[in-house]
Amino acid sequence: MLVGAPGAGKSHWAAGRFPAGAVVSSDALRALVGRGEHDQRAGTDAFDLLALVLERRSRRGLTTVVDSTGLDARQRAQWLATARAHDLPAHAVVFRTDDRTCRARNRARAAPVPAKVLTGQLRAAATVHEAIDGEGWDGVHDPGDVVLVPPRFVAAPAAARRQQEDPVPLDFGLQLSRHAWPGGAEGTADRLAALAAEAEEVGITSLWVMDHVLQIPTVGREWEDLLESYTTLGFLAGRTRTVRLGVLVTAVTFRNLAHLAKIVATLDVLSGGRAVCGLGAAWFRREHDLYGWGLPPLSRRYELLEDALELLPLMWGPGSPPFAGRTTTVPAATCYPRPLQDRVPLWVGGSGEGRTLRLVARHADGCNLFGDPATVRHKLGVLARHCAELDRDAGEVHVSHLSTASVVAAGADRSHAEAGTVDEQVGRYRELAEAGVRTAIVSVPELGADPGALERLAPVVERFRA
Repeated sequence: MLVGAPGAGKSHWAAGRFPAGAVVSSDALRALVGRGEHDQRAGTDAFDLLALVLERRSRRGLTTVVDSTGLDARQRAQWLATARAHDLPAHAVVFRTDDRTCRARNRARAAPVPAKVLTGQLRAAATVHEAIDGEGWDGVHDPGDVVLVPPRFVAAPAAARRQQEDPVPLDFGLQLSRHAWPGGAEGTADRLAALAAEAEEVGITSLWVMDHVLQIPTVGREWEDLLESYTTLGFLAGRTRTVRLGVLVTAVTFRNLAHLAKIVATLDVLSGGRAVCGLGAAWFRREHDLYGWGLPPLSRRYELLEDALELLPLMWGPGSPPFAGRTTTVPAATCYPRPLQDRVPLWVGGSGEGRTLRLVARHADGCNLFGDPATVRHKLGVLARHCAELDRDAGEVHVSHLSTASVVAAGADRSHAEAGTVDEQVGRYRELAEAGVRTAIVSVPELGADPGALERLAPVVERFRA
């Protein structure tokens, strides 16, 4: 919240330090609902609209700058209450510009505030400067330089120092979630091979693709190029030497489960024993409808998932025992060649506390989670309780975490909330490691179009190498 009389310099200061969309100006809202920025008769409607905009942006956790005089104690209390209701910090920036400067700037305006009104506002500004300290704001500041830090990076500097002083290891995986790269389909194979080679060079230990036949709405458009998952991993098996290869995560609705075991075993053999089998219950109805699969009810998909977790190790193990599951019957679990690994790791994607994490505890070698460190700690606490019920050591479960991240230079524009400097990303991943994550799987939004994206991530990876 900005506080100061007209002419104090609030709007100029805000425009130079915040994105235009983050600044909510009472004058601009007067112009929207009235005859112009100085239409005092539209003031009530403008402030009602301001309160609505502030509430909606706060609901989404967005940084918002209220550009008004901030001289009305009732309005200040309302704005502060909105921040508190959404568990957001609230700061006041107080402009103590002298009266003479404010009056001179006001006279230079095309539509100056009447002198009598301005006198009253200058008098009010002098008193609010004293009162605002006791109103409960998280900080009361003089105007100065501002660095916008996304919420996930607030604690990052301290965590980065911990990583410097007492390093902990953390593996990094790379998720290749977009394949619509410059050059189109003709250049896709070369670009994919180059990315895989660079990933190994910078210390990435696993490569992952999504199991979708259409691009999903949270990533891109339906008509974007998107490669089939296991065909892509087969290609990568021949272009890499060290990284593990997996699908995050395989939809149990797409394939016959015994056939899936054959596909993964083949990948393991051709990659020299580097396959990881991620499994999930599937969710994207659009692709199921377009490809004629149909999306079964969730209960049925969980039955498929549990059958997969039980059948696949049988298909990869000694002998050819029969299997009769909830959804699948196999007279003989026959799969040759066997995988090179004694056990291809089975990872489950999802963090449902009742059923998914119970399946992880009973059957899986790993699980993939989302969310901030507090969420990860909570989910792993739930997993630990499930493991205790089964007399299993929860430490046996390898925990991965999928997130979006890109590394930017200090002071650079941040295109999304996950963009941060090297130190900020180091701190962010140190917090996740402390929460129990062993592999950080990173999706880099600009990976295809920006040749330097992985190079910028390399120093973060290096800080966690054992």
